[in-house]
Amino acid sequence: MATMEKVSLDAVESRMGPASVKRALAGPLGTDAIALNYYELAPGESFGFGYHRHPDQEEVFLVQSGTATFETEDGDVRVGAGEAIRFAPGEWQRGHNEGDERVVALALGAPQEMGDTDMLRHCEECGGRTHNYVEMTDDRDALVTRCEECDAETGRFT
Repeated sequence: MATMEKVSLDAVESRMGPASVKRALAGPLGTDAIALNYYELAPGESFGFGYHRHPDQEEVFLVQSGTATFETEDGDVRVGAGEAIRFAPGEWQRGHNEGDERVVALALGAPQEMGDTDMLRHCEECGGRTHNYVEMTDDRDALVTRCEECDAETGRFT
């Protein structure tokens, strides 16, 4: 029999990445069917490391405050406070904060395991968007994105 779980956002440690605050809530809440993340994006920050898609996972973003802009295959879509946006499995997207106000949002993904993620970022060395991967630095103080074609660093996140 399932049991109710409750967690305080302040009790969940923020994870390193492209957002000022990312708190993974699925583990503390004991969910087994959905991923659930709380985000706070300062101006210029994003939810993900780059333009990406999850071939096997759908995602829903619920914006609580501020306005997030999502780059999609059909152009940019602005999502304001009290609005939600859904991406089907395999849809390309990148949500970020283009405004001056902090964005607070929840992201839900199902199934919980996102599987492989395809990600594109601009690579100066290659002169365009290329497939990238994420790795931890040796001293474990940052995550970096690297071009799969030339192995150049394309981003650094603490």
